[in-house]
Formats: sequence, C-alpha cells, structure tokens
Amino acid sequence: MNKLITIALFCLATLSASGQNAKEPFRAYLINSEFDVFLRINLYEQDITVPGQDLIGQVPGFLSKRYNPFAWIITSAEVKGHKAELQLINDYGSEDLTATLTQKNDSVYILKQESGSTLKVPNKGKWQKLPKTLEFKRK
Repeated sequence: MNKLITIALFCLATLSASGQNAKEPFRAYLINSEFDVFLRINLYEQDITVPGQDLIGQVPGFLSKRYNPFAWIITSAEVKGHKAELQLINDYGSEDLTATLTQKNDSVYILKQESGSTLKVPNKGKWQKLPKTLEFKRK
C-alpha cells in the first residue's frame, strides 16, 4: 500500500511540474552542450541571483559557462507569448547586447543575438565567440 501511495505522489508531482513548465516556459534552466553554456532564467518574477555577484541583486537571469564564474547578466526582459526580448551585459559591465529567446517547443529554445556586442565566454584561457544563434535544451 505504501508503495502505491509513493508512486501516486510521484506521478502527481511529475504532472504538476510539467504543467508549470507549460504555463511558465521562461522559468527554466537551459543548456547548450556544444558550447558548454547555460541559461538560468525566471523572466516572470526576476528573482535570480548570479553566483558570486550578490551585490547586483536579483535579476531576470544570466548566461554562463559551466565551471566558470563569468556571466552575461540579463538586466531586463519582456515576455511576449513564446518569445522574450532580453537586454544583457557582461559581468564587467563593459559590453552589452540585445537578444531574443524563443521557445520552439516544450524543451527547445533559441537564443538569437540581435544587436550590440558579440557573446563571448572564457574557454581554456581565451575568449570564445558564440554563434549569433544558439539552441538550448531544458534541463
């Protein structure tokens, strides 16, 4: 009986979580494995804290490279249906850009740089330019 209750609760939790993703697609942890970068976003409540950047306070989200403290910080975001317009700055404050993040389906998102600086992330001691269009998958 306990096993049955556990399975039922697990199913209920899974359905609840998947329902939330459908209602709030821009509250997510998104990964691009090819370039080893990720987006941590909550464009609704804008309550994300960038690790090591507590002084900045809460923001809509950030883009970062795994195992590296560098970040592109989302300073403003406007959600319009399945698309969000983003303003980003690097954590030095020396570069900025405008991008769009589009939900392609339940698990795939496309980040497209529209104008401004080029997205660059540290990679083995050098700066790696990222393509103008990147595909991310929901984790």
